[in-house]
Amino acid sequence: MALMITDECINCDVCEPACPNSAIYQGEEIYEINPDLCTECVGHYDKPQCQQVCPIDCIPLDPDKVESKEQLLNKYHQLTASK
Repeated sequence: MALMITDECINCDVCEPACPNSAIYQGEEIYEINPDLCTECVGHYDKPQCQQVCPIDCIPLDPDKVESKEQLLNKYHQLTASK
């Protein structure tokens, strides 16, 4: 699954630089996550870094973007192959 940022976000700016895939960006009102770039940090870290640094715990799994660990790892390989 990709992650998502809920409307409880306080725009504290700590999640965006923590994302190794640059999936987090400033939306119209709060930060948002591009699900095409989000690998839940699979391939980079053991745990999603945005969740680790978020002071208010507003970054849950997105139930509309279900992906297996294998799919996330494949996405990671595709994203890093082009770098």
